[in-house]
Amino acid sequence: MALGTFGAIMGFAVQMLQQTETFYKTMVQKARDPVLREAFQVLSDEDGKNRSLMERARRENVTEMILEPIAGLDQSDYEIEIKAIDQSNDADLLETALILEERAYKFFSEVSGKVPLPEVKRIFRKAAQKKEKSLAKLKTIVIE
Repeated sequence: MALGTFGAIMGFAVQMLQQTETFYKTMVQKARDPVLREAFQVLSDEDGKNRSLMERARRENVTEMILEPIAGLDQSDYEIEIKAIDQSNDADLLETALILEERAYKFFSEVSGKVPLPEVKRIFRKAAQKKEKSLAKLKTIVIE
């Protein structure tokens, strides 16, 4: 499905962040490695804050969202079926987190270049920067 409107983009962003927030909350309990558990807690909290920010941006910019069509974004480019990914040990959990963070970074980066609203563009750019930092932190975790 094409993400051709502001409303569709914001709705997908909220849905994606809800998915990852829920995943990380669950994985805090499942992970054995304390560093990984802490990283999942931070990611869960961060995604919750970003989700709230996206919801607020969608509400506050409701009048602008019908005016500007947006081209070049397709939901299928960013969809991931978490249940299909093996999550039987900490290494698998870390790999899943890397996949999710890379997806979010790609989405936020690409959307920030397409959204015509400056304040929303800034929100997506900041979200992409946060995801880039999260990726860097996750890549430093060594699972033994």
